[in-house]
Amino acid sequence: MNHVPELRGEHLWLRELHANDHDAFARILTHRVLTRYLGTDRMDTRQAHDTFTQSLAQRHTHPRRKYTLAVCAPDDDTLVGTMGLLVEDYGSNAMLTSLVLLPGAPVRGHGHEAGRLLMAYGFGQLGLHRIWAGHRSDHHHMPKVMHAAGLHPEATLRQLFHTQGCWHDVTTYAAVAPEWKRLAGARELAILDGAPRLAGT
Repeated sequence: MNHVPELRGEHLWLRELHANDHDAFARILTHRVLTRYLGTDRMDTRQAHDTFTQSLAQRHTHPRRKYTLAVCAPDDDTLVGTMGLLVEDYGSNAMLTSLVLLPGAPVRGHGHEAGRLLMAYGFGQLGLHRIWAGHRSDHHHMPKVMHAAGLHPEATLRQLFHTQGCWHDVTTYAAVAPEWKRLAGARELAILDGAPRLAGT
């Protein structure tokens, strides 16, 4: 399955990228503060444009390995952030990537919900067994986000990536499908069962 249906939570929803998301997407990748903790350096305008074009084309790849989705407020189609999933080439594993919210986004404080929605899709319709994520070890806000998403600490990977002129350690977390599904909420269960949203929501 290449096209991701709308994944709706209580405080936000995820959807495929649209062509008119370009400016907001580029704003994230060229922003000095928003890119501070990402695994890649701040991009210039051309690099951000090329990355957006590549992300927009993900749904047309076979098999699809990359899912970069727009984060939106409940009653608005405007991109206010991004969330990604990278399916690995071996086993039944994937990595959550690129959770970034624009300043002033009405969904701030609910980033973990974006992760949970995408994990429900991964464990459900993609049939994944294990999903993991990581953050720079000096990003002290992220452990509570990981915990709220249902991810458990695993390890510290020393000097995993090089940005802003130095190497950074990354703390990793993971969840496995049988354990995560037991604690899924009603909206997540609807996605796990293949329904893009609950009736009446």
